[in-house]
Amino acid sequence: MYTVMGVTGKVGGATARALLAQGKRPRVVVRHRAKGESWAAQGCEVAIADLDDAEALGRAFEGAEAAFVMLPPLFDPSPDWREARAMIDTLRAALTRGAPKRVVALSTIGADAERSNLLSQLGLLERALSTLAMPVTFLRAVHGECGNRSRLSPGSRRHQKLSATARSCGADDRHRRYR
Repeated sequence: MYTVMGVTGKVGGATARALLAQGKRPRVVVRHRAKGESWAAQGCEVAIADLDDAEALGRAFEGAEAAFVMLPPLFDPSPDWREARAMIDTLRAALTRGAPKRVVALSTIGADAERSNLLSQLGLLERALSTLAMPVTFLRAVHGECGNRSRLSPGSRRHQKLSATARSCGADDRHRRYR
């Protein structure tokens, strides 16, 4: 069983649909039961959890072969990143509690930038999750990859292969990123 966060968005939704197409029954994480009804109708198990509840989110990860995780967009963060840090702490605690066998975390190109910018929250995520006991793969998507494949440059085709791997949550250690 695979647990997928972000299913009401493009990337998480595509991940869950890809698993369904492979005949798998993913557990999708939504904040409100109503958001999970269409997924339940497609055969998914629905977990109600949010990034402010490590216990509920941890239960969503229990027994999972793998978990596909992400942070929601945070476009106006505090200068000290307190909102992102709180979500990251909750996610890390939930993953520790739920102990999926492996994790694929959506990140982005530029997460390792030295100057602080909106992508810095994903650098914080990578650093926090890289110390987990289970294997963690950071999928650093290229701009346009998740929302519009027609905008991919020829050099970005390698990243499509990583996305296919992430969709099945079966990424291997060749793509593991350590900080």
